Amino acid sequence: MLRSSQPLTGPNRKRCREDEKLLGTVLDEGERGFVIDTRSAQAAKQARMTGGGTEPKSSYPQWRRLHRSLERGRPLQESFIKLVETCNDTSITMDRWLSRLESCRWLSHVKAALSTACLAAQCMDREGASVLVHGAEGTDTTLLVTALAQVILDPSCRTLTGFQGLLEREWIEAGHPFHLRCARSAYSHARLKQEAPLFLLFLDCVWQLSRQFPFSLEFSERLLLTLFDNAYASAYGTFLCNNEKERCLCKVKENTHSLWAWLNQPGEKKKYLNPLYSPNTLVIWPSVEPQSIQLWQGLFFRWIRSSQYLDEAWAEIQRLVESN
Repeated sequence: MLRSSQPLTGPNRKRCREDEKLLGTVLDEGERGFVIDTRSAQAAKQARMTGGGTEPKSSYPQWRRLHRSLERGRPLQESFIKLVETCNDTSITMDRWLSRLESCRWLSHVKAALSTACLAAQCMDREGASVLVHGAEGTDTTLLVTALAQVILDPSCRTLTGFQGLLEREWIEAGHPFHLRCARSAYSHARLKQEAPLFLLFLDCVWQLSRQFPFSLEFSERLLLTLFDNAYASAYGTFLCNNEKERCLCKVKENTHSLWAWLNQPGEKKKYLNPLYSPNTLVIWPSVEPQSIQLWQGLFFRWIRSSQYLDEAWAEIQRLVESN
């Protein structure tokens, strides 16, 4: 699996011999690869007017391009805001609740992200093909797809340590702009142009996987909630800045503590483990049918519904597992 930003072909369809040679070396003679573009075909075409574009078939004859449109900007942020407002309105009727839940379209974004990740995983697992994923800059929906595909395909990414490595590699080092995307929460009245909950969408998709495969992920929902909290407001430097260059200039590693170092302390680590975990070496194919996608109540209802009884139930499960 490869990831990149969009090729800069522009309106004149410029070629980049180095890119063509690089992608050519990935495939042997007679092999085919897939380019999964997380923009619509129309959006990719319009990007040529501002210098971007797509891979021309004539220059990349062994690669087949597939468009799977995923929202990454203002529409996604507005969807998040509407969902939070709906979940916090305890006075609405059942019909009104269902109507507002549908209109915010958050679950549709979850379904679309999982579907695209499954497509990438299927190309690799079932077709034995190489896959290149990109959107525009390659730091938003691109990372969403590549990270999810690895959780689906690779059992090591479903362990606590492996998942931390995945986040470090596919989100932090890859340059997801956390400072811009997670500058404010859904409760803020400010509507910042570049804010969008891409990382939250990823965590929600992982939660969907954990719900459908409750024994296959070593970490629990509590880890996902902690990661969400720290992406928006943290005492640690792990999610600070927008890229590695900024973190180096700000000397983040020298001046802050790592979230991973805290999570991996023996006393803390135990809190984030799934007591039902049983290593699964198989690929986990999630259902993306509408009936299978559920609202992440542990996150979106956490401020209006106590998790006391659920926490006590998990503690009891953990005690029973350890006693055996």
